[in-house]
Amino acid sequence: MKRAELQQRTKGFALRVLKLIEQLPNTIGGRVLANQVARSATSVGANYRAACRARSRAEFASKLGTVAEEADESLYWLKLIRDGNFVPEKKLASLVSEADELTAIFTAGRRTSTNNKTSKIKPQT
Repeated sequence: MKRAELQQRTKGFALRVLKLIEQLPNTIGGRVLANQVARSATSVGANYRAACRARSRAEFASKLGTVAEEADESLYWLKLIRDGNFVPEKKLASLVSEADELTAIFTAGRRTSTNNKTSKIKPQT
């Protein structure tokens, strides 16, 4: 997947999560979950953009690790929302799947950039 496609995909993920949190109840639990998932989901794309501007392969790998962590954290919060029945599961299924896929993509990208110096994933220079 190309850099621009991943940037668009992570941006779309953040926007979808922001729309989802509008449906969470205005309770203490709902507000906590909304705040946490909003922060982690929007951080995925922001940190990926930062990784794309890395000055070295080591910096790129490090920043990609942060992206993978944020995607995985988003997955955690989305599963809490689902398992707590805060919104219907059918509204969450595609977001949970997307968070899982993004976590896998960025985890694999980090491994590749760390272990293979001839990786196709290169920082911008």
